[in-house]
Amino acid sequence: MTARAKSGPSRIEVEIEKNREEGNWLKVIELAQQLKDKASEFVCLSDFLIGEGKLENYLEEWPLTEQNMHRAKLGLIDAKRYLNMVINDAGKKAGVYMDAHLLLGKTNYACGQFGDALKNFKMADLQNLSEKRLPLRSLKIVAESYAIKGLCLQKDTTASSKFKKAEKEEELARCFELASDLSLLYMQNLEREINVVSTGTTGSHSPQPPGQQKTLGEVLEQALQAAPSALLQQGKADQALERYRNTLCAVESSGVHNLRLKFFTKLAEILLQGLVGEKYVAPINNTLKTSYWMPKYYASLNQFIPRCDYEEVILVLLVAESMAVRNAVLSQSPEFKEIRLSVGQDATAVYDLLTVATVRWGQVALLQESLERSMKFSFEDPHLWKQHALALVSIGNYEHSLLVLREVIRLEPNNSSNCLLAAKICFEHLNLSDEGIEFSIQAIEKESSNPSGILGRCHLYAGIGYHLRAEASILKKEKETFCCRALDNLKSAVELEPNDHLTRYFLGLQLAIMGQIVEAQNHIRTGLVLQPEHSSTLHLLALILTAERQYKLALTLVENALEEYPDCLNLLYLKAHLELHEKGGEVALITAKQMLELWKNLYESQTISDMPECDRKSDTRSVFQLYTSEMSDKDSSSLQLQNTAASRVEQALSEVASSMSSFSPRPGPQRAWMLQVEVWLLLAELYLSLNQLADVQQCIQEAMQIYPLSHHIMHMKGLLHMRKEEWTEAKVCFQNAVAINPLHVKSLQQLGLVYHYLGLQGLAETTLREAAKIEPHNTVTWYNLGKVLEALGEYEKASNAMATALMEEKNNPILPFNSVPLCFE
Repeated sequence: MTARAKSGPSRIEVEIEKNREEGNWLKVIELAQQLKDKASEFVCLSDFLIGEGKLENYLEEWPLTEQNMHRAKLGLIDAKRYLNMVINDAGKKAGVYMDAHLLLGKTNYACGQFGDALKNFKMADLQNLSEKRLPLRSLKIVAESYAIKGLCLQKDTTASSKFKKAEKEEELARCFELASDLSLLYMQNLEREINVVSTGTTGSHSPQPPGQQKTLGEVLEQALQAAPSALLQQGKADQALERYRNTLCAVESSGVHNLRLKFFTKLAEILLQGLVGEKYVAPINNTLKTSYWMPKYYASLNQFIPRCDYEEVILVLLVAESMAVRNAVLSQSPEFKEIRLSVGQDATAVYDLLTVATVRWGQVALLQESLERSMKFSFEDPHLWKQHALALVSIGNYEHSLLVLREVIRLEPNNSSNCLLAAKICFEHLNLSDEGIEFSIQAIEKESSNPSGILGRCHLYAGIGYHLRAEASILKKEKETFCCRALDNLKSAVELEPNDHLTRYFLGLQLAIMGQIVEAQNHIRTGLVLQPEHSSTLHLLALILTAERQYKLALTLVENALEEYPDCLNLLYLKAHLELHEKGGEVALITAKQMLELWKNLYESQTISDMPECDRKSDTRSVFQLYTSEMSDKDSSSLQLQNTAASRVEQALSEVASSMSSFSPRPGPQRAWMLQVEVWLLLAELYLSLNQLADVQQCIQEAMQIYPLSHHIMHMKGLLHMRKEEWTEAKVCFQNAVAINPLHVKSLQQLGLVYHYLGLQGLAETTLREAAKIEPHNTVTWYNLGKVLEALGEYEKASNAMATALMEEKNNPILPFNSVPLCFE
């Protein structure tokens, strides 16, 4: 664009061009003065070069920002004077007329004179500039000119009519688009010429680059970011998406590395926010148009091309994550603090978007892997640590998540919600009631000193913990102590949060277990007023109605609840027992078979899929586990904590059997198979009530193929032998069940009865008293004990035991109260 002497460039001119390309502006000014002194024909060219040098040298110290505009009016007087000297016929003859106007436009922008800048660009005929191959310096001048023109148009608010406004928006978008393409081309050419190779290693201990890097500069960076932003502001999200894609498909140069990370996150944001909507078109595997002003793009051969917005978001964020990890600063030295924080913020933004995307599409395992990588540079960052803990919870890795949460609690000493989350994991998944209570007490203490409005929930969790601890206790005094603590905390929770249906639910449950049925029903009904569709509260109310001998009303309530939750196995399980009591085994069998069919619909695909268990989802609104007192699977969230030891014994036995090649666990999530075992055992129980012993045996065989070493199955086999009056075989089955789970009350009850029939009254009494210690309010235990004491000739004690059985029967539900779900929502 600048002229050359007809006889060819002189040595000074070559030196000037070299220094212009390298940005050595003081040297350019010095050489331009020498050229001016050399011959009069170079005066115009020299003045232009001096003006250019003064402008660029000033802007190196005071970049093009709004804060520096007032200072520039004085600092650029000299540069403006020299450039104004060549916008005449002599300048046209010397070939610097257009360049001078472009640089004057830049000078005007630096001084905040946006209207004058637009006039200079118009004088340079920038809008009609033809595309041709340009030298490196000229390429940057043109790119900056389009960028500055776009920025000036953004500042211009003079457009009045709708037509003028649309015309200005179109011109603004074109300016930024050209500036964006020219900027990328400039950086590619610059890197090629100075042979700068961008290198980086994952987690460098020093954030400093290996060599000097050229940057785009303030204006071109603004233009690159403004190109898609302007389209978004104009409501053209699809065009903005395409602009982001084009920029990211350009061959990367070191100067735009940091911007690319921002562009990846912005592109993901557009897709996640659904701004494109129905206009979304998947990337097409073709070559973009080529011209002298287009940057070089990556070849499309063997590239993965996303087929939908979901694939594109995941791909973009994974690439962004790899960049964030590569930029990570591991050194904790004070001199790297600022860049460490900056890189950390960029990484956090990527992980937050990745969280939204992966959770939305059920790919939490992918998120957990990414967050695992982030831990090495997330020192003392509670946000990422907490995200990691939540991801671990989502994939079912509860032990690890609890360890991570302990670190989060340390990092956020005043945040009580972290303690509640840890307590919830202990209660719901790990059966660690003591640890859960500790976390709940910590939460109460933190909430008392730093209130955040969740003190009621803190007392609720403490109450749940003491309730679970009471359920696991055998000693009467210990059980009563924990029941009182649970009751106190739950009452405090209701006082603090009277409109929280969960506090009413758990208080009602605790009162029902303690035999205060009327008061329990009042709280449960209040809870239903607050949340009429809470399935667990409906479940508990049905049990309370059965304790009051209102079986028909309870059955009607369960049937109505199942209309809202047709695939809730808990309610179906209760319905089958109510139908057995009210309508007979044949009707109950229909419900049990329905449960088996429902299990197949909900879980069969999971058990044959290669997808990780954590990613398997069900579209049902039901609670997925059968929360009966019979459940022993450690993942069932059963309220019967004593089943934990049993499940561990069963697991150990299963491992031994598996090692001996006598048993191999079914593929897929074991909790799903345990549900099927429960359904088969329910069917066996119903067939037993109908005296269809062959069908009972078949159901037991089906259950044994899934989990042969369960004490529930052994208990059912014992019942079958009892029906056949095979007392010795029944005794062995119940002894095996009790050996695995010494706290299984039903097996103890039947074992005591078998001892009675075998004439072993002493053993029978001892066994039944052991069952009474575990569940002192169980009617069956006291009735069986009465029969044994009568056989021993202790008629007074027998009478007392029978009286106790009658008294307890008044408040005995059809299934134990603690068979309801342990829910937190």
